Amino acid sequence: LHMIPATGITSSLAKSSTAAALNSPKLVVTLDASGAIGVDGQTLTAQQLTDMIRQKGDPAHTVVTIAGTHDTSLQNVMKVMDACRTAGVTQIGLAAQKQ
Repeated sequence: LHMIPATGITSSLAKSSTAAALNSPKLVVTLDASGAIGVDGQTLTAQQLTDMIRQKGDPAHTVVTIAGTHDTSLQNVMKVMDACRTAGVTQIGLAAQKQ
């Protein structure tokens, strides 16, 4: 993904030479270096993220994009992915900035 304007972290995304533009995701989850999970300006725990996704509708048809900063740990990315998959999400992407 080249950028996600709504996140405000476009300039600190990880870079990828193969990043491709995607259709607008249904849910953008931000993740900072400290592991803080954010959705629409609200900070959530992993369990709260799972619960929120379940309440929003059909998780199997929810497209989630994780927008982590370039210094986000892989373990924190996995925590968010696990929370999404626990909710039933099958389509998860990672935001990156074109190199």
